Amino acid sequence: MQSANMLLRKIVRSSVLPFAAQHGMKKDFFPLSRTLSLSLCLKQDKSCGPSEKLDLDEWKKVMKSGLQEEVSETVSEPKELSSLAAARETLEMWRLAGRAVPENVSEEQLKTFMECSSKSAKKKYLKYLYLKELHKKNDKRKMDEKRERRLEAQDQASKMDETKKNSFICMWSSIMDKAYNWRAAQSMIFGQPLVFDMSYEKEMSVREVTNTVRQIILSESCNRRSVDPFHIHFCNFKDDSLYHREFIKQYREAWGKLLITVTDQCYTEIFPKDKLIYLTADSPKVMKTFDHNKIYIVGSMVDKSIKTGVSLAQAKRLGLETAALPLEKYLLWSSGAKNLTLDQMMHILLTLKDTADWKKALEFVPKRKYCGFVNKPVKELKKTLDLINTLKLGKGREEVQKQFAKSYPMKYKLK
Repeated sequence: MQSANMLLRKIVRSSVLPFAAQHGMKKDFFPLSRTLSLSLCLKQDKSCGPSEKLDLDEWKKVMKSGLQEEVSETVSEPKELSSLAAARETLEMWRLAGRAVPENVSEEQLKTFMECSSKSAKKKYLKYLYLKELHKKNDKRKMDEKRERRLEAQDQASKMDETKKNSFICMWSSIMDKAYNWRAAQSMIFGQPLVFDMSYEKEMSVREVTNTVRQIILSESCNRRSVDPFHIHFCNFKDDSLYHREFIKQYREAWGKLLITVTDQCYTEIFPKDKLIYLTADSPKVMKTFDHNKIYIVGSMVDKSIKTGVSLAQAKRLGLETAALPLEKYLLWSSGAKNLTLDQMMHILLTLKDTADWKKALEFVPKRKYCGFVNKPVKELKKTLDLINTLKLGKGREEVQKQFAKSYPMKYKLK
């Protein structure tokens, strides 16, 4: 019997194994050949043990289960694909029927659409996708229109630049630039200093710093074109700060040619404290006249959220005198905060320096913030209105008339 088993093994090795190697069969086939040889042995001689039959039965079960899993996987994929295709056809039918259906729907959105529990939920989800797509189209259209307008403006600017290439215009502009630069150079020697405090970078966002730099650039150009310009100082100015990077971005090569003084020192280290006046809208003291012997400080800050008291706290910390523009004294204030932009402050200070006329200087305040100018201070006008109201109500008429006659001339007395 042993010799018969040996012969069977030799036959399997010599015939079955080379055939399996040539046709690329897996190694799992080899245990099969062993079980088959054992089964043949069992047919010839029933003295073999029952354990080898059990191995063959388990192998059949494993093979059947593997085949069933492969078949289920191959069947599930076409089912999923067919369901997505059916959902797309449904959306196309709804679109043709005039319902709010987006044009482009991704596979994830389709799956979410199929997972909706009811028809109304599906309609709401499609309407949401449709509105979202519509908003994107509107935003894209607006961006395209904006880009077209910008291109048109650039074309017009290029055309204007071509007209400016006229020899006379170029000569005139170069002459005026030289004149402005000469005045700015003289102001650095003989002019009255004006300080921009550049220590508010941490109080602002990047966008607010950008707006601040733009306003300072407008202030510098306005000062350079003035008849008697200030000597501008940028104090507390740090290298490689947001201010510095934004100035280089705006001025480019002209940054190193500006006729101004830039320093990282504080203004208290450069000028005497008794000559410094910090201009802030939060100051309780009102500025009456422009003093040519003083050095005014302007905080380089654009605050969209209007954080009150920041510049006033800075001035108090350094022990400096503060002042606010007399806006309520000369303007009938309508609405809005009493904070002005840096270029508006520059216009007002230059006008005061040249003319000492508050009415002319405060014309640079935006018209939307006040109703008009007044000849008298607002406090006196309020007193007058209160007296008139008490006279109309008839409360203490004689006493009010006496007080009114003492406070105001006879021409303002009621008849």
